[in-house]
Amino acid sequence: MAVYTEVPDDEMAAFVARYGIGDLLAAKGIAEGVENSNYLLHTTQGFFILTLYEKRVRSEDLPFFVALMQHLADRGLNCPVPIRDSRGEALGRLAGRPAALVTFLDGLSVKRPGAVHCAEVGRSLALLHKAGEGFGMERPNALSVPGWRPLAEQAGADADTVSPGLARRVMAEIERHEKSWPQGLPGGVIHADLFPNNVFFIKDRLSGLIDFYFACTDAFAYDLAICLNSWCFEADASFNLTKGQAMLAGYESVRPLTGAEVEALPALCRGSALRFLLTRLVDWLNVPAGALVKPHDPLEYDRKLAFHQRVADARDYGLRR
Repeated sequence: MAVYTEVPDDEMAAFVARYGIGDLLAAKGIAEGVENSNYLLHTTQGFFILTLYEKRVRSEDLPFFVALMQHLADRGLNCPVPIRDSRGEALGRLAGRPAALVTFLDGLSVKRPGAVHCAEVGRSLALLHKAGEGFGMERPNALSVPGWRPLAEQAGADADTVSPGLARRVMAEIERHEKSWPQGLPGGVIHADLFPNNVFFIKDRLSGLIDFYFACTDAFAYDLAICLNSWCFEADASFNLTKGQAMLAGYESVRPLTGAEVEALPALCRGSALRFLLTRLVDWLNVPAGALVKPHDPLEYDRKLAFHQRVADARDYGLRR
């Protein structure tokens, strides 16, 4: 993620020393994304990831994220495992920020996902949903329908500086979903941000899932809708039906969708596109000082939203039923 908080070398070394992972050899800021400050650490015992939590991540939510990663890893999901310090604590403070160390996963994110990658993501997402069963903590999705109107109000009339009429289009979508958002769908722990940069591959095999800091309790099919949005569109905002078919088939090979989920999928895809349009819009209008990368373009999701507005049913996403 983009590095917003610089850490002096002596403070970094003292922090690492508490974790029993060897002496710090090097620390490199990871300039990707817009949420937290991440560092790749190289110690005498290997590689690790250090995260300093910024922006939307609330300190009271951190125990949920740490416990969830441990729960999923214990059930065989290949995700980062929190490392505990000499006092048995997985959470600490560094440079005035909450901080945590986790294990390093091998693999690379793919820049141009193909159908084979989408199938792997669908399957792994379903495995994540299954692995989350029995997790004893809950966290409401703060970026679901009740959170969309405050984001739109935060952007306000400035939205129209990004695209003429955007503020009006966004508010019309919010009002629609506030009246008719699907209820009562199967749910539990979801990742809620499984974009290509949060999935690692070794060749064409998925090797790990990372960045659980939007994870929450919500509908499983909503998580799938987020993935359809983030993996199955081309650069020109056209939906790739082959990728959609592969993702849905991969998911259903582990956890078949219910009839209610199939019926709700178009609304969930439309709503998840709106969610990322809104958060990207707010980020675009409020670039933090010192960010190493430019925020993601909100209009990418405006174009995806326009596609979803034309969808008739789940078959338009490649569901073979």
